[in-house]
Formats: sequence, C-alpha cells, structure tokens
Amino acid sequence: MAATGAEGSSPVPVVLVVAVALVDGDGRVLLAQRPEGKAMAGLWEFPGGKVQPGEAPEAALIRELKEELGIDVAEACLAPFTFASHRYEAFHLLMPLYVCRRWSGQVTAREGQSLAWVRPRKLEQYAMPPADKPLLAMLRDLL
Repeated sequence: MAATGAEGSSPVPVVLVVAVALVDGDGRVLLAQRPEGKAMAGLWEFPGGKVQPGEAPEAALIRELKEELGIDVAEACLAPFTFASHRYEAFHLLMPLYVCRRWSGQVTAREGQSLAWVRPRKLEQYAMPPADKPLLAMLRDLL
C-alpha cells in the first residue's frame, strides 16, 4: 500500500502501527521512551508497535504489550479511541490509538526503555514523535 501527499509528492509505503493509552487507577497514562539505536530514540510514545501482515490491530497490540511490558490484556479491554495519520519522509504512518484501563501483570520495561506514568495535563511536557502530538489534546479531554 502506498500513499501520495496532498501536493502530489511521490508515493510512500503506508505503515500500520497500533498504540495504547494505558490508564492506571490514578488516571495517569503510561509513556515509553524509545531506546538508543531505534529511530527517534529518546522521544516518548504510547506503547505499541507494528501490525504484522494478516494480524488484527487488537491482536498486534496484545502481542506488543506482552513483549514490551510483560502484561496481559484482553481484547474486550481495548477501547478504540482515535487515530493518527502522519506522513514522514520515508513512509506514511497510520496509527489507531486504543485506551485500556484493565490488564493483568506488573508493567515492566522489558526492552530497555524508560517508562513514565504521566498525568494527562502534563503529557505535552514530554518530547514525542510528530504523529503522537495531535492525540494529546483528545486524550486530555477524555481523561
């Protein structure tokens, strides 16, 4: 799948990534910092990852949360919330964002990333990838 820009720029691949706003009992949202060696290292983002071919977005998110954070999430606990659509230079990102308030297990950084539980009104204080920034106001209004 390829996308073209509004100005007729050359096509780029569309990358489907799924993310979640994990909300704890105190109304804080979990952010993960991209580790060194990855693209956009040092920026904070919502946990998640790429959807593999043939994989449903919810299944990808459940898999990624187990791999990255060591938690188990039931599909019924993933509430579709909004999405980001953002063109980077080499690809166009399409990212559904879910909200999840229930999971089992202890949230643990399993891939060397830093984690932070952040109050909704303070999310904008964290440096984030351009695709994530438009989601913050909607999330703050929800919480």
